[in-house]
Amino acid sequence: MARTAWGLLWLLLGSAGAQYEKYSFRGFPPEDLMPLAAAYGHALEQYEGESWRESARYLEAALRLHRLLRDSEAFCHANCSGPAPPSAATPGPAPPDPDGGHEDEWARELQLFGHVLERAACLRRCKRSLPAFQVPYPPRQLLRDFQSRLPYQYLHYAQFKANRLEKAVAAAYTFLQRNPKHELTAKYLNYYRGLLDAAEEPLTDLEAQPYEAVFLRAVKLYNSGDFRGSTEDMERALAEYLAVFARCLAGCEGAHEQVDFKDFYPSIADLFAESLQCKVDCETNLTPNVGGYFVEKFVATMYHYLQFAYYKLNDVRQAARSAASYMLFDPADSVMQQNLVYYRFHRARWGLEEEDFQPREVGLAFPGTLRTWDLIENILASSKGRMGNKKKEYGEFPSGLSG
Repeated sequence: MARTAWGLLWLLLGSAGAQYEKYSFRGFPPEDLMPLAAAYGHALEQYEGESWRESARYLEAALRLHRLLRDSEAFCHANCSGPAPPSAATPGPAPPDPDGGHEDEWARELQLFGHVLERAACLRRCKRSLPAFQVPYPPRQLLRDFQSRLPYQYLHYAQFKANRLEKAVAAAYTFLQRNPKHELTAKYLNYYRGLLDAAEEPLTDLEAQPYEAVFLRAVKLYNSGDFRGSTEDMERALAEYLAVFARCLAGCEGAHEQVDFKDFYPSIADLFAESLQCKVDCETNLTPNVGGYFVEKFVATMYHYLQFAYYKLNDVRQAARSAASYMLFDPADSVMQQNLVYYRFHRARWGLEEEDFQPREVGLAFPGTLRTWDLIENILASSKGRMGNKKKEYGEFPSGLSG
């Protein structure tokens, strides 16, 4: 019934643009707003009924709604993530308790939950003002499907059947950028490009992040020997990646489904572990795909390029700091170890101080370093019994693609 109501409301949908066009998550058009689950469900119903244009229309709308929700979640959590402001209602530390420290422990718990309550109030205020939270929240599994780009698997075929080959190519390529080993979609992509006689035309990833193109340009400049241009672009790519990564982390603290009744602390532990797993997945989901291969240890890779490029520019201070930053991610790398030994041996020649051998702040802040990763793995391992299997699920293959 709810889906029918929203579907009727959306009969007027005509102005909604593609999911990747510029928009404001604060001023999303009210006439384009509906629950993500309703939009996606209607798209799949139209897909099964072979109403290809209608299916593609609602798939694009659903992708746009998902982006709206993702950006809105990240905005609110980023704006409410700071330390709680001082409050007279939040008690300070209690003096040591001679009866076993229970009073001190109670005071610490009150401080913790005081901070939690402050942040919850901030989030409620923020979400009341944003369109994305005026409709029902989608199920967690549906959000995972969008994270894995499953909707594009339906979208490329719907666009093909609607005789929109350029859009079919873009949708298929977008899916393959996250799922490069999906052979059937790769075959469809080649088929579409053959029909267009566009085998040499550049492909468009509709979900591409801004740092990806900048990183590729930096690598090309590096390979051509333009180290100054390479360092400028690589620094920009690094900054843009870390900004997107921070938004991804913030978005992991959105709404969570409660599927059963549990005691207080097990419930908190499950929510924390689910959020932590989402944050671990941010690094994987934001790793660029270059020529069908993911750039593993992406931040470390950028530091590797920066280290050598700065050295070639005779900026040894930045080279040493980039090398030290790289070592946070791969301390056993013998080549980088030798580079640091070389810089230290000639430190007087270049006027280097001990602080020049310290990692850069962005390296220290990034939670993908080896030490942080080990800590996260230990925490998640202890909660495996509650979290269950976290393998990616792509759902069933679209029926129209089976042959």
